[in-house]
Amino acid sequence: MAEQVYDVVVIGGGVTGTALLYSLAKFTDLKRIALVEKYSQIATVNSKSSNNSQTIHCGDIETNYSLEKALKVRRSADMIVRYSTALPPAIRDQVIYRYPKMVLGVGAEESQILRQRYEEFKPHFGGMQLLEKAQIAEVEPNVVKLNQHDRPEELVALAVLDDYTAVNYGALAQSLVEQAQEVADKTVDLMLGSPVKSIEPVGQNYRITIADTSITARFVVVSAGGHSLLFAHRMGIGLEYSCLPVAGNFYFTPQVLNGKVYTVQNDKLPFAAIHGDPDVTVPGKTRFGPTALPLPLLERYNLKTFVDYLEVLRFDQRVSAVLWDLFKVRDIRNYILKNFAFEVPIVSRRLFLKDAQKIVPSLQLEDLEFAHGVGGIRPQLIDKTQGKLILGQAEIDPGNGIRFNVTPSPGATTCLGNAEQDLLRIQQHLGCEVDRTWFNANIAILN
Repeated sequence: MAEQVYDVVVIGGGVTGTALLYSLAKFTDLKRIALVEKYSQIATVNSKSSNNSQTIHCGDIETNYSLEKALKVRRSADMIVRYSTALPPAIRDQVIYRYPKMVLGVGAEESQILRQRYEEFKPHFGGMQLLEKAQIAEVEPNVVKLNQHDRPEELVALAVLDDYTAVNYGALAQSLVEQAQEVADKTVDLMLGSPVKSIEPVGQNYRITIADTSITARFVVVSAGGHSLLFAHRMGIGLEYSCLPVAGNFYFTPQVLNGKVYTVQNDKLPFAAIHGDPDVTVPGKTRFGPTALPLPLLERYNLKTFVDYLEVLRFDQRVSAVLWDLFKVRDIRNYILKNFAFEVPIVSRRLFLKDAQKIVPSLQLEDLEFAHGVGGIRPQLIDKTQGKLILGQAEIDPGNGIRFNVTPSPGATTCLGNAEQDLLRIQQHLGCEVDRTWFNANIAILN
């Protein structure tokens, strides 16, 4: 009997891969689709609720986003909200959450930055408010109060007080799979506990070897974090890229915030500024972080991926030059050294306390509890040809029926937007029908 051929095989069961699986089932005329995941459950790596900040990034309170980037990301963020709020209430309430959110400016310089940003962004983000100190205290009293008095610094915040702002991305990924498998008249296979050994072209198709068996696909999309680059390299693709995996650590405190409070991003730093968030899976706690520490792993807490990292690093003079250029920037160098100090047991909590007190000045050392087992890894790509670190997500597409997605933040927020782009490439290659009506529905909302 001839081997059955899938139209598309998606490798990687995080929120990016499952969003594509859902989109293929729901919005194309393709009949045979499969998702392959090496672990026995969906979303066990960076999409796991404890391994990310659980934030819907809209670009409004992320001060490292230009208006152009913010509008692009918001379109994808609105897709998540639209998808999640259409779920049955019992599922919806485990996936998406409403919390107030704000970015806090501390001191005259940061306050002025936010005032200027408000004038630029307000026409495009109707729910955005500019809050002065007294108004901030009404929403987040612990941000303002210190020893029963207002803290002395000038404070300004850009806030969105009534919107969906948090997602359990693991629960979202699970729902995407379930919704995909409910589509009638299609084969949507889920292959869990199936590590991929190799991907190799066979004529116009690809053979994917899994343990002692193999499957064939007309198109392959690899959405497996840093391992996407590893699979690409093993096929001789994307060799101009290396990888800098950056791990994030967090601390828990008692519940001192009602919602999400971000801080102004240093535009010289390619890493997220500290923020405080409710944890949707740990009621009664506030989670502060992240710290940022380069780690030679492609998956957090999986030491076996050290060997994978060495393979994908492809260290040479060009990689060394990019890292050295980063280290030469004073703000980046100091930030890296400080984050290494965060790993020193005796001083780590004391150092982090000072950063956390920028948000909640009354925090004390005994309030901080290191969040063991919390935090993932962001596989930031290094472009050796251009000699720079690529901030955010990246795609490697040689144009011959295979595509590799590397999606650190805001990749979770843009999972459905990324799926739309994948669909367009699949349509171009396979000639299938793609219904983009659902993806474009929010254009009218935004305008």
